[in-house]
Amino acid sequence: MKEDNLIEFKKPEAITDLLTDIAKKGAKEMLAAALELEVQVFLKAHSNDKTPIGESRLIRNGYLPERPIQTGIGSIEIKVPRVRDKNAEDKIKFNSSIVPPYLRRSKSVEEFLPLLYLKGISTGDFQDTLTPLMGEQAKNLSPGVICRLKSAWEAEYHQWHKRDLSKKRYVYWWVDGIYLQARMEDAKDCVLVVIGVDECGQKELIALEDGFRESKDSWMELINNLKRLGLKNGPEVAVGDGALGFWAAIRETFPKTRHQRCWLHKTLNVLDKLPKSLQARAKAELHEIWMSATRVDANRAFDHFIGLYSIKYPKATECLLKDRDVLLTFYDFPAEHWKPLRTTNPIESTFATVRHRTKKVKGCFSRTTILTMVFKLCQSAQKRWIRLYGFQRLAEVIRGVKFVNGESQITGELINKRDAA
Repeated sequence: MKEDNLIEFKKPEAITDLLTDIAKKGAKEMLAAALELEVQVFLKAHSNDKTPIGESRLIRNGYLPERPIQTGIGSIEIKVPRVRDKNAEDKIKFNSSIVPPYLRRSKSVEEFLPLLYLKGISTGDFQDTLTPLMGEQAKNLSPGVICRLKSAWEAEYHQWHKRDLSKKRYVYWWVDGIYLQARMEDAKDCVLVVIGVDECGQKELIALEDGFRESKDSWMELINNLKRLGLKNGPEVAVGDGALGFWAAIRETFPKTRHQRCWLHKTLNVLDKLPKSLQARAKAELHEIWMSATRVDANRAFDHFIGLYSIKYPKATECLLKDRDVLLTFYDFPAEHWKPLRTTNPIESTFATVRHRTKKVKGCFSRTTILTMVFKLCQSAQKRWIRLYGFQRLAEVIRGVKFVNGESQITGELINKRDAA
């Protein structure tokens, strides 16, 4: 084969670097344009400000020294425009909202760093881990910097823990006690979690505290703390595992709250009391109960399950029977809300990541470190939580509209009146 016919292929690494360079160049140009527009808007807003001799008080004055900003696509060199105020006193300063003073990392990187730590990267490994992504700028991420960030996360958690809830109204709660492999420094080895849905259908982390084995006293302390923060109303429905001391606590603090047992936990508890050879069939039959279209159909499927297994496996059927009423509470609420109301999945899916992180940790964490870790991971997950399907029906739930088999009785009455007319 002639040398002229040989085709030279670039290594994938070179192509990847080329793409990154193009992206960084484009980002730098767009950012520079945005900064120029921002300073023009600022100068226009102060165009009427004059000096004693009638000149414009504010003028452009070149740029601040170029500095690198760490972003998700690497380090970008930025020059922020500078403005000079001719007035000798009470000077007006221009501070970019896009690139604030002393900013060294973009928000995406600020969120990325705690997640790396919380998912297993130790403080001393950040530089080596991030050098391929950030280049020389990763040298700024020393153990001391990461420790200062951890302190900032702890302060953020403490501030969140004291926030004002006087204007909040949560319609549904999901509650659970999460046991982590990583050990706390004291006896409180359980993290109590409450996630709620507000009047607009937005899911939100409401409470996050340590507790002692999900006891009633621990849950009482958590709920009373929410009240001290200004929370006036309890949820219309609370969803949780049957083993919680939460139910006794909520009964005393918010007696009007309806109870809904989690079908995910209940199914696992029932199947655990059956031989493995029957578990697949029993799971399908339990599924038939909570997927029934009406309460009547659900009770029929419930009775069928009891009839099949009560004689040979009484412990399994007793486990199911003891919570019969509170397993079917969701039928008294809008059908659009049945799926999230039947399980504590909002908590389970979020804490799968938390458990994954703590399985890697053999040592003992401080109480604050555990809570901060969980708080930051929940914050990250909360950004991906979608609004409750059928959130428009929440107003009816708050007003106390009666629902039968997921259908509003007001709607039914209107249809009957229309048909009669």
